[in-house]
Amino acid sequence: MLEALLVNAALIVVVMTGLWLIAVRIGDVSFIDAVWGGGMALLAVSSWLQRDEPGALATLILAMTVLWGGRLALYLFLRWRGHGEDPRYARMLGKAKERGKFAGAALKIVFGPQALLLFLVCLPAQLGILASRDSAPLGPLAWAGLALWGVGIVFEWVGDWQLARFRADPASKGKVLDWGLWRYTRHPNYFGDACAWWGIWLAAADAGWGIAAASVAGPLFLTFTLTKWSGKPLLEKGMAKRRPDYAAYVKRTSGFVPWLPRRDRS
Repeated sequence: MLEALLVNAALIVVVMTGLWLIAVRIGDVSFIDAVWGGGMALLAVSSWLQRDEPGALATLILAMTVLWGGRLALYLFLRWRGHGEDPRYARMLGKAKERGKFAGAALKIVFGPQALLLFLVCLPAQLGILASRDSAPLGPLAWAGLALWGVGIVFEWVGDWQLARFRADPASKGKVLDWGLWRYTRHPNYFGDACAWWGIWLAAADAGWGIAAASVAGPLFLTFTLTKWSGKPLLEKGMAKRRPDYAAYVKRTSGFVPWLPRRDRS
């Protein structure tokens, strides 16, 4: 298993180095968001291919990870192509670019940390695939994980679809998306991400509680990132500045876990 993880780590280093060179050439790192999902799908495929006879659990975890990561990678890549450089990264690297130090800053601030964190968050998929028994049937934890993953996929896919529709409507300019899933949580896509990876972790736990303990840092860190670090806080800070109605939306709408809007509660 250690040898397989080292192969995966080397693969991510090679991929991230190549993408870093592309970013330096075009002067934009924003496509890294698409690499997040695609990179985890790649690690799952690499882990599965290193198994001599991958069984049902390994294949299930592979499918869960690839479906989640492949869809997210395509969605974010197309969004980047359509909207250009992400303002978050422009602010993050703007001074370095002005000083001619963009390449070093992009490697130190974006691609290096992303490679490490991507590998960490993907540990449930990697370890679950590598440690699963070849001929064992799917157990209760695997089915529970699949169910939770399914909830996450619905929230993420539908939330992103509703957001795309909202952004495509010229009448939405300056307004706040507060219908559909966005009526019950300010971040249905982030909530879906968290559910999907806790589901993958539960499925991986079917290979043994040692695997669950060794990989729980992945979904824990992802949830922390989405709710406390670079996800929800940064996004909401920018939204509050750009959209006057956002403060009222925050007051009535759950910040993460879906719930009835406050005005609708009895």
